[in-house]
Amino acid sequence: MFSNTRTSNTTSKSAGAPPSRRALLRTAVAGTAAAGSLLALPALPAHAAPSAPSAPPGEADRPTTPARALREMEAGNRRWRGYREQHPHESPSTRLRLTAAQHPFAVVLGCVDSRVPPELVFDQGLGDLLTVRSAGEVLDEAVLGSIAYGVLELAIPLVLVLAHQSCGAVRAAVHADETGDRLPAHIQYLADQIRPSIDHGQQGDARVSATIDAHARRTRDRLAAEPDLARAVAAGKLAVAAARYDLRDQRVRTLG
Repeated sequence: MFSNTRTSNTTSKSAGAPPSRRALLRTAVAGTAAAGSLLALPALPAHAAPSAPSAPPGEADRPTTPARALREMEAGNRRWRGYREQHPHESPSTRLRLTAAQHPFAVVLGCVDSRVPPELVFDQGLGDLLTVRSAGEVLDEAVLGSIAYGVLELAIPLVLVLAHQSCGAVRAAVHADETGDRLPAHIQYLADQIRPSIDHGQQGDARVSATIDAHARRTRDRLAAEPDLARAVAAGKLAVAAARYDLRDQRVRTLG
């Protein structure tokens, strides 16, 4: 499935980052975890509370190379589309271990579409994926910074741009391009970012479908060209790939 990845080469800046910056980033993440979530969940009964682990969760067996990460994503999608989901890493003991550290093995840049949640599509659990979602997988500084954090600070070996069938953001961009209509407020920003990928050699739904693929590839290429990510690729520590999720058969297919 993920055999046709395109990467760009270049040495991560994380090793040369000032200690104060790295300490600040890690302290901020640790503080966020300690502060808890917006949803108040009932505490475990005393007899069910697992003991604290001696090592961070998942560090020993997480995929640490691009090839292993791709294989794990492929296996998870195969379980998902075959209705054999494992729903891994949701147990009380895992939740407790994750208060100490996280070791995700892939960054997924996906669309905000409610039908394409990466953790479900790839049958992964808590602590497995760093997910970044924006309509149409559009890049901005916040998205770029989030992806860079995963690669440079968490040593994640895979960045996957996940497009999907029937993307509303792409359809809106194509419609605006064809009609000249101005879209409301910030939605126009999305259309402007997608417009360079519009396939004018197609018509109707075929144009939308072709643009979905073209935009995912263009986003992948833009990410791979980012200097910090390119350095990680050159060092063999990172792969940047693009794929498309089909709503009809739930399969993720690589875009070459």
